[in-house]
Parts: sequence; C-alpha cells; structure tokens
Amino acid sequence: MLLLAAGMPAPASPAPPAAPPPATALTIDELAAQVGVPTRTIRFYQARGALMRPEIRGRVAFYGDAHVERLRLIAQLQDRGLRIDAIRDLVAGIDKGELDLAEWLGIEQEVQAPWADDAARTVDEAGLYALAGTRRPGLIADLARAKLVERKGEVYLVPSPALLTIAMRLVAAGIDLATATRSAEVLRKHLGRAVKDLVELFVDGIKEGGVALADPEATFATLRPLGIEAVKVLFAREMEHELRKLIESGAVRALRGRKRSRR
Repeated sequence: MLLLAAGMPAPASPAPPAAPPPATALTIDELAAQVGVPTRTIRFYQARGALMRPEIRGRVAFYGDAHVERLRLIAQLQDRGLRIDAIRDLVAGIDKGELDLAEWLGIEQEVQAPWADDAARTVDEAGLYALAGTRRPGLIADLARAKLVERKGEVYLVPSPALLTIAMRLVAAGIDLATATRSAEVLRKHLGRAVKDLVELFVDGIKEGGVALADPEATFATLRPLGIEAVKVLFAREMEHELRKLIESGAVRALRGRKRSRR
C-alpha cells in the first residue's frame, strides 16, 4: 500500500509453477530404444490410432508409462496374429471400458485352441514309411505328387499325419491314392464354406445376444466335440441319402470291380 501511495508499481505476481513432468518422460528416440520399436513404427501406430498421442511441451513430444505399456500390448497382440486395424479397435474398446483385456485374451486363447490332434510332423525316410505302413517302391514320389508329404532336405514334412493315415487306409481298401486325395479336396472345399458360414452365424449371434459367451472355456469345450460329432452325423445322413438315390437309379448294376495298379 505504501508503494502504491508513493506512485511506485507493485511487484509482479510470481509465475504459476510449471506442471509436473510425467512419471516417465521419454522422447520418441528414448521410447524407441526402451521398447525396441523403430520411431517410424511408433509414428505409424499413432497415425492408425493404436497408440495414444504424446504430451507436447514446447516443441518436444514426451511419452510416458502408458505408451510403453501400449507398445508392449501391441507387440503381444501382433504375435497373436492381429493386424494393426484390429488392434486399434480392440484397444479403443479397452480404453472406453467396453472390453476387458483379460476376458478378451481368454476368448482369443479358446478361439485359437486346436480342434484336431493333427499337428504337422517332420520325419526321416524310415519314419515316413512307418506312418504310411508300407515300403512299396515309388511310394514317396506318389505321396509327394498328392501333396501329402514335402521333402525338406534330408527329412520329410507331413502337413497332416491323420490325412496321410486315412489316405493309406483307403489305398489298402482298394481306392487309389489320386481318388483318395481328390476326395479330401472335395471335403475341404465344401467344409470350408460351411465352416465360414457357421463362424459368421455364431459371431452374429454373439453380437445380437442370441449366443452367450460368459464362460469362453466352457462354451468352446462344448462346441468342439459337438461340432465334430454334428459333422459326422450330417455327413453320414447325406451319404446314406445319395447312396439310396444311386440304388434307385439302377446305376449300381453298372458298377463293375476292376483290378487296379498299386498306386
């Protein structure tokens, strides 16, 4: 007051304190070094909406713990086969509280679980003959032409040991290898379409509330055996129907057994 009375200016008010820096304040180069992701990839994730924007201070962008965690999550999801757009939608749902990550990971684990115990195998020549159950001359060449095996240097890759076993059992029953493999292609073609339609049906059912997925493990534990059993039953009924039609047409009388080459 005395200063004002004397015509002297009052002292300036102190500047407000600067906002505290984030717990972890990293430049983009420091962030890239910490998580092992190139800076251009970090910017790409930001552009696609999968990674939140940094905090800008002056002309410098700073990244915090949340960015480190998000980049590690993106890497984990990419390892599971998700594309960046799918990751963007997933993390957006997590950020909005619409989706629980642990729940989603549980569903994803069940979705990726195998439905058949038929993993590809690599075997040597003796192991391949053991799988085929015969050592007849020309067998390996025939199996390679049928794409049931693939040579990899000194070993052989068997994409589906179960289908190889089925093919060889059909051969032993009098059906040549070419017919057996073409039969598998027919089944794969039509079953592929049916499975695609079924997956879309169930996804729509989940979205519309007609399919409950509160316990993914229990749901898929039920779906796997029942789905396989349903295919067996429907295939058997359709085969019975077609064979009855064959009999009714009189075509069975025209069938004659013929000797075949050992293929």
